[in-house]
Amino acid sequence: MSICPIEQRYRSNLNSFFEQENVLKSWLRVEVALAKAHAALGNIPAQAAEEIEEGAKKVKLERVIEIEEQIHHDLMAMVKALEEQCPNYGGYVHYGATSYDIEDTAMALLIHQASAVFKSDLVALKSVLKEIVKNKRNLVCVGRTHGQHAVPTTYGLVFANYLDQLNRAIELFDKALELVCVGKMTGAVGTGATFGPKAFEIQKLVMEELGLKAALVTTQVVSRDRHANLLFVLALIASILEQIAKDIRNLSRPEILEVAEGVVKSQVGSSTMPHKKNPHKSERVCSLARFVRANVLVGLENVALEHQRDLTNSANERIILSHSFILVDYMILQMKNILTNLVFYEQNIKKNLELSKGAILSERVMIALTEAGMSRQKAHELLRLASWQAQEKNIALFDLLSKNKEVLKFIKKEKLKELFDYTSYIGQAQKIVDQVLEY
Repeated sequence: MSICPIEQRYRSNLNSFFEQENVLKSWLRVEVALAKAHAALGNIPAQAAEEIEEGAKKVKLERVIEIEEQIHHDLMAMVKALEEQCPNYGGYVHYGATSYDIEDTAMALLIHQASAVFKSDLVALKSVLKEIVKNKRNLVCVGRTHGQHAVPTTYGLVFANYLDQLNRAIELFDKALELVCVGKMTGAVGTGATFGPKAFEIQKLVMEELGLKAALVTTQVVSRDRHANLLFVLALIASILEQIAKDIRNLSRPEILEVAEGVVKSQVGSSTMPHKKNPHKSERVCSLARFVRANVLVGLENVALEHQRDLTNSANERIILSHSFILVDYMILQMKNILTNLVFYEQNIKKNLELSKGAILSERVMIALTEAGMSRQKAHELLRLASWQAQEKNIALFDLLSKNKEVLKFIKKEKLKELFDYTSYIGQAQKIVDQVLEY
């Protein structure tokens, strides 16, 4: 029975890429590529590379684990298991390489494989967001700052902001992949000494076989700033998803209820309170974002390895890279489901827009008074006091201002009435939405 929840509860489209069988397969791919490079340069017989390639198909994970229990070295256990499958030329397996020539290059392969599916899921989420932006382009709602009613905005603009952030995150993800999807074949401390004068050629041939770029310079390992950068970008994506989820959670409160997660008829919200409709999917996204962000710190700690390397990155990287990738992909799938089924309560959106009885348009009146000749600071103070007074008396701000002689000196009552039209005070929101969609 599994212990880690990413194996079942939070499983995503990426799990198979990071499972032990695929890690082993990637190690073997690198070993085969190395043998082919040696053979191409005449360092080993062509038959040796052929036997190693065939032998790699026969290596079993169970045998590798069995050998590791005896020698306490996972990569060397793979080497021995491969050598067993090569009766004539097994001595050429792993020729000239160090463990992390294989492991780091294989890690780049794994990340490259997983990234294609991850990117596809990201783009699918982006498409769902775009539809919401298009459909809610003109839906006016109250804006909120500091948790308080501000001025009107539109739900199109709200979701366009999420979409724009996601666009930038995708661009950063592509750049992070360029940095991290590199391999190495440079030996124990990065000099390539074991490969002799053909070191550059060997590395070039290995990377061409695998479809990777070679790191410009390495120690025994590829520098971990690359991996830390990827972890940061994954955490950034998680944080953007959390922002959307947090807004949905707050907007689904019963006293607000402008949007909410869609629910199925059989859904249970609470084991004791039958009436509950909890935003549990959004809460899950917020919870997992905290874990993913924490992994960035571990990735940064891995950058400062001692001299040409130590092993302090090895154990935690078996967790942080795969878990971050899988969990962020899971969050993307969850958010896609949330947004696809998101419910907008337009009656409540209108009700909340009017909840302050016009106070959210005090800025507009202040600007109109200033344009009509009143001092901006005087207009601000007048509207501040009037808004608070209207709130205390529970009356509409327009009703209060329409009897204010100071206001009527500058703005006629009919014009004042026009200023309290919520739908006409959204500035360039629609054009901004169009710009985001066009981008």
